Order: sequence, then C-alpha cells, then structure tokens
Amino acid sequence: MGRRELSAMKKRILFVDDEPSVLDGLRRMLRDERGRWQMSFVGGADEALSAMRETGFDAVVSDVNMPVKGGFALLAEMRRDARTQDIPVIILSGRVESSIKRQALDMGATDLLNKPVDPQDLVARIRSVLRLKSCHDELKSHNEILEQRVNERTAELAASRLDIIWRLGKAAEYRDEETGNHVVRVGYYCRTLARAMGMEPDFAETLFLASPLHDIGKIGIPDSILLKRDVLSDPEWEVMKRHCQIGGAILQNDPRPRSTRPASLGESAAPFARSRNPMLAMAASVALTHHERWDGTGYPAGLEREQIPLESRIVAVADVYDALRSERPYKRAQTEAESFDIIASESGRQFDPEVYTAFEGVADEFASIRAELADDACCPVGIGSQP
Repeated sequence: MGRRELSAMKKRILFVDDEPSVLDGLRRMLRDERGRWQMSFVGGADEALSAMRETGFDAVVSDVNMPVKGGFALLAEMRRDARTQDIPVIILSGRVESSIKRQALDMGATDLLNKPVDPQDLVARIRSVLRLKSCHDELKSHNEILEQRVNERTAELAASRLDIIWRLGKAAEYRDEETGNHVVRVGYYCRTLARAMGMEPDFAETLFLASPLHDIGKIGIPDSILLKRDVLSDPEWEVMKRHCQIGGAILQNDPRPRSTRPASLGESAAPFARSRNPMLAMAASVALTHHERWDGTGYPAGLEREQIPLESRIVAVADVYDALRSERPYKRAQTEAESFDIIASESGRQFDPEVYTAFEGVADEFASIRAELADDACCPVGIGSQP
C-alpha cells in the first residue's frame, strides 16, 4: 500500500487553540498516534472553519477560551453548517464549573475535558468519538442507499401507474378508432391548463393522471352505435350519452368481488378494500361530467357553471381541442387557427370563460404537446413531467 493510500485511510483530527505552546504540547503528547491519525493544528476558530470547509475532518478538539471567537462560537457555527454539523467536537477548558460542561453538551459538543489534559485520557476520548463518527457515517451511508432505492422504486411504481392509466384510456379509444395518443395528449393539456390557472401542484398532477380516463365508459357502448358512420338516431344518441355514467360507475363503484363467504378471502381481500384514492375520485368525476356545458345544455345531468367540477371544465376544453386538431375517417383535421376560433366562439356557452382565458395563454404549449405527441410518436413517461 502506497503512502497516499495509507494517508487516505488515516482519521483526520483538527486541534484548535490560540496559544502556540498548547498546540506544540498537543503535538508532542500525540506523536505516537501519527501512524493512525492525520493531525492538523490551527490557532483560531475562523481558521478552523475554513479548514473544515476545505477538508473533511473526523473530529475536532477545541479550546473554549479564545479571543474574538471562542470554542462555543466555533461549535455553534459548525452545527449550523451542513458541511460540518456532523463532526464530533471535544471541548477543552481550564475551568471546572459544571455549567461549562452542561453548556458544551447542550450546544452539541460530544465531550469536554479539563486542562491540563491527561495524554491517555485525551487519546481515549478521541478514539471514542472517532468510533462514534464511523458508526454515524456508516449509518448515514446506509440510509442514503436505502433512500435511493426507495426513490428508484417509487419512480418505477409511478411510471407503471401512468402506463396502466394510459393503456386503460386507450382501451376505450381503440373501439371508436381514436387509436393514437389522444388520451395522453389530453393528460398533458389538462395539467398545462391547471397550472396556468394557478391550481395547486397536487391538483394539476392528479388531473394529469385522471383525465386520460375521461372516455373509459365507451367500453360499454355497443359497436353498432359507437362505430356508426352515419348520424345517430335520437334513441342511439341517448345510448351513446350513457358512456358518462358507465365511466363514472367503472371508476367509482366498489371493485371487490361479491361473495357469500367473504371471510374465505382472508387477507387477500385487503387490496380490494374501498379506498379514498384522490386520483380515482377525480377520474370518476371527469368521466361522469366532462360533457356538461357551461350554459347547462350538456349531459348527463344538465349541470351549469360552477356546478360542473373544475376538473371537468378543464378536460372539456382539452378534449375538444385535440378532437378538432385530429383527423378522423369522418372529418379532416382543423388547423390551429380554426380550432382556436371554434373554441373561442363557445366560451361562455360550452366552455368556462376562465378556462378559455387560460387556454389562450398557453397556445404555444398546446401546439408543442400536440407536435411532440403526434399519433405516430411514442409516449415517453418523462415528457414534460418536471414542474
């Protein structure tokens, strides 16, 4: 092992005292420890703080009585600085009052020794705080590794959840030939609008997850109606409108299987317990009410103005914008300008004027999302996901 590697393994100790004779005495006293410790000696608190910020130390031994800035002031600054707050400190004092020791310990000192210091006692105390520092560093490293693993697992679960939501949303779209990234774009549009309206981050993120499920109820509409190219008859239109209630029921009703012997399920029934999942609650609200209109002429309940949940008022604009900009077998895609004109003409009738105002302000972001998530593009989980 080379000298550099050996030096790197040594514990680093910093000694602080304003009297050079005391520092010289400490050097002589501890000369037998030079093979195990790398010792530095400085004459004041400010010099000590600079040294600690430049070089990591495993322990500090400081006199308490120094001019300008004493040991307690040094200790206080160390404990306020993230770079030095975990370094154990042994305070040296020529005073024997118990109040000094109490103050030192209250301020975060690891130990206190009275001057003149017994060499063996000093070595023993330094060894003790070094063992404490090693245990602390090992625990801190272990916690950092655990935290990293938890963060990685949390990110994986979040990505999986988003993937499942998008796939469920697309399941309904596949049935009426909207097989592109429509539901994905709607999620990004809605989050953009919510942020533009000054909504809380939790609301915006929950809407981002919930809005792709707005048309999940189309799964329950017969193909003869859902795929019909001609104008729907009045009875057929009434069936089509039921996709709102169907979607709300899918997302809101208790998913647990009915059983005459629920006890037989044992603990396995726990994952099916009815929960207050805010994402599912919002998704159910959106599925049920996203076809309500600001003027009260929408369906299924004829809600108007603020009776319509805000999340559904936002989804209504996002959904219509993307539908206008998309080509379908029965229509051409509208231009950006045409789409904005149509939505503008419906502000105060179909759409909440406040949502429309926010929509006007994020036109460029909508166009960017539309371009980046075109129907022939993949759906990267990370796109635009940072606040």
